[in-house]
Amino acid sequence: MCDSVRSDKIKITADPDTEQEMSFEDATRIRESGIEIDVLVSPRSGRSGIEGIDGWRKRLIVKVKAPPLDGKANKEVEEVFSKATGCPSSVISGHTGRQKTVFVEGRPEAIISKLREDRE
Repeated sequence: MCDSVRSDKIKITADPDTEQEMSFEDATRIRESGIEIDVLVSPRSGRSGIEGIDGWRKRLIVKVKAPPLDGKANKEVEEVFSKATGCPSSVISGHTGRQKTVFVEGRPEAIISKLREDRE
């Protein structure tokens, strides 16, 4: 489930005109039972998924189809991370804003590896 590890940097396109090297550590914090990931959510998008990074804010950009009403967008953000990592996830801060922190439960190295695989 969450068992492979890679520690290299990933190239993420934040803007179609610019590319930047960024390690997931710039948007994450390792905790005892998982990892916290800072995200910037774009609700009412045409598709759902992790789209890139906001380099200035050091947050992963997550697009969701759901509107930001009654926790629907938050629920979809949790589903995006659960699907990408195979591990349980939950929004732990920023419930009413676009800037959120998501906690993904599991081995941090494995979670980062799964997110990298999902982006490649």
